[in-house]
Amino acid sequence: MIKSYVTGFPRIGEQRELKKVLENFWSKKVSVNELNDTAKTLRARHWEYQKKAGIDLISSNDFSLYDLVLDAIITLGAIPARFAKFSGDELYFAMARSADTAVAMEMTKWFNTNYHYIVPELNKTTKFSLNSKKIINEYNEAKAQGIKTKINLIGPITFLALAKTTDDSCAFCHLDEVVARYAELLSEISKLDDEIIVQFDEPIFVTDRGDELVDKITPVYEKLTSAANNVKIVFMTYFEHALKAVNEVVKTKIYGIGLDFVYGEKNKDALEILAKSNVVLFAGVVNGRNIWTSDIDKKVKFVKEIEQKLGGKDFYVGSSCSLLHVPYTLKYENKLSPEIKSWLSFAVEKLNEIHIITALANNKPLCEFTTKIYDENKKSANSRANSPLIHDKEVAKRVENLSKFQRDLSFDERIKIQHKALNYGVLPTTTIGSFPQTSEIRQVRNAYKKGLISKDAYEADIKKYIDDCVKFQEECGLDVLVHGEPERNDMVEYFGEQIKGYAFSENGWVQSYGSRCVKPPLLFGDVSRPKPMTVDWISYAQSKTDKIMKGMLTGPVTILNWSFVRDDKPRAEIAKQLALCIYDEIADLQNAGIKIVQVDEAAFKEGYPLRAENIPSYEKFAVDCFKLSVSSARPETQIHTHMCYSEFNDIIKTIEAMDADVISIETARSGNELLKIFKSVGYKQEVGPGVYDIHSPRVPSVDELVTQIKALLEVLPKEQLWINPDCGLKTRKWEEVKPSLINMTQAVKIVRNS
Repeated sequence: MIKSYVTGFPRIGEQRELKKVLENFWSKKVSVNELNDTAKTLRARHWEYQKKAGIDLISSNDFSLYDLVLDAIITLGAIPARFAKFSGDELYFAMARSADTAVAMEMTKWFNTNYHYIVPELNKTTKFSLNSKKIINEYNEAKAQGIKTKINLIGPITFLALAKTTDDSCAFCHLDEVVARYAELLSEISKLDDEIIVQFDEPIFVTDRGDELVDKITPVYEKLTSAANNVKIVFMTYFEHALKAVNEVVKTKIYGIGLDFVYGEKNKDALEILAKSNVVLFAGVVNGRNIWTSDIDKKVKFVKEIEQKLGGKDFYVGSSCSLLHVPYTLKYENKLSPEIKSWLSFAVEKLNEIHIITALANNKPLCEFTTKIYDENKKSANSRANSPLIHDKEVAKRVENLSKFQRDLSFDERIKIQHKALNYGVLPTTTIGSFPQTSEIRQVRNAYKKGLISKDAYEADIKKYIDDCVKFQEECGLDVLVHGEPERNDMVEYFGEQIKGYAFSENGWVQSYGSRCVKPPLLFGDVSRPKPMTVDWISYAQSKTDKIMKGMLTGPVTILNWSFVRDDKPRAEIAKQLALCIYDEIADLQNAGIKIVQVDEAAFKEGYPLRAENIPSYEKFAVDCFKLSVSSARPETQIHTHMCYSEFNDIIKTIEAMDADVISIETARSGNELLKIFKSVGYKQEVGPGVYDIHSPRVPSVDELVTQIKALLEVLPKEQLWINPDCGLKTRKWEEVKPSLINMTQAVKIVRNS
């Protein structure tokens, strides 16, 4: 018998109800009771959707007011000392968002997704205490609704592997204590029902680091499986293969193991091992990270192959990971073309896919409703395979006939030509690109998009913003200017809207963290650039100044990594098509007289595979595509790039291979430590280390900026350095930006004259 499950479900709400009530609560417009009532309503609705879809195993405790790892921190009582005076909801949100003088806990990306989690913060003296109230309450809520759930928990090994320590101690020194608290929790859970399934999420075991931790699985889970006889534990992994973990799990009394067969193809090698064990497979076969419909017939065939390799053993079929990573439902998508919409499957739609795949694999008949979905699915698969919207022969021909893949001259030759042509001195100053996105400029864009104002009125407002940006930059003394990007809503969406092969949802929001949501564009087909995307606005800005105006583009790898990308073609080929769009734009910009072009690759590192074995192939296509995208630049056209993260140790040679003339990087929080990496490898290209942190509203003084610049000069020569903030200024306010940049340029003058 094959049953169905869902790893986890989105919690933001089908129309972002949780986002709205959270932000109203934070601004004191609603009470904590109203917040909790909305959360309870959402949970009930989410469970009902899954029940109606016929899902056999539905989760509780996959709902959170902010983040599931933060919930685990609260459950285990691992509260940093600076939050000791807080309690209840005030404590919870203080840890996530700061309160008084208590700085918020660190946040970082959840493996290789765009979701952010709160990083557990430990030290040698951290004490743990169990707080099971949320978990117990949510299980009972679902039970009152007639739904017996599995309870989702962050696994103890993953919890500690993702934690940081503030005193250089090892997080795993707390393993026994954490396991003891979890055992205590399981004992409490055991009293809720005759039999309960508990899902421990242990995705650390799909990484190379996880392979080094496999010896902890047996002792940890021996204690947990012994904590309560009526609790069945599922060891859940996702995002990649977990073969080494499988070999350990089968030695324990763990009930089941979750494996991702979408992104972890090698998990197929575990089927023979599982066939000989008592461990039940939870097979993730429906993509929980992308928005395209499953080819149900192919999935059913694959599920039957699994059944055969398991020797007819019972198992479960479900999502490859939590559906948190996809939008909620297609119900509100009224503007997408019917054909493109038929290719899409959001979280609610994926529930039906899971149910149908399970039923057909069990040779069970479908009802009228699911028969209709199944028939539409077969039509969708045929449409995607043959649609002229997807397949563009001209694009394919251009890629096939490529003959130029990189710039003509070496960096050493180019930089001499650029210094002569651009005539900038030592320690040139610039910004990363964006200036504050004021509420007024957002309203102008929104009004134009809705047809409430004319094109002339819209352009007049955008030009006024650019005029003000240029004037301020000239007054404060910056050397290389930017236009401020007032016409852009998002650094990927703006370009996607102008590239053929992209579509955009109205309500395709995905939670990034807390109340923060993103709406990734949908890259559904072969991509090309019908006409210039930025030339008019950059040219207008250049016409307002005699100084150099920098063109601003988003790089092909970042566009790829921050989109929902078609799944019928290798990502490397898609990135090559995107690179040609940027290639054409650079050619047009330089023909329009633009002498410096910045190609941002903010998401370059985010796309890295979780396992080292897959990194070389990713690096090759990522570097090759960046070099292809800028290969239209003449030697005298200077190419900048920007990367807004600070972990360069392992990829410095890859960055060097990208061969940009100037790279600006986020270093304000790391002093000059990061630059030492560039120095140690003999990095020759010019570097713009961020001299102040734009993520903080504070204005750096001239003196501290002088100190920061002098610290940089201790590592790299002045001829190699640019001076700039560490990232774009889009999220800051003008009253913070103006004095900060004035102080920055003043500090540079002092250093130049010293």
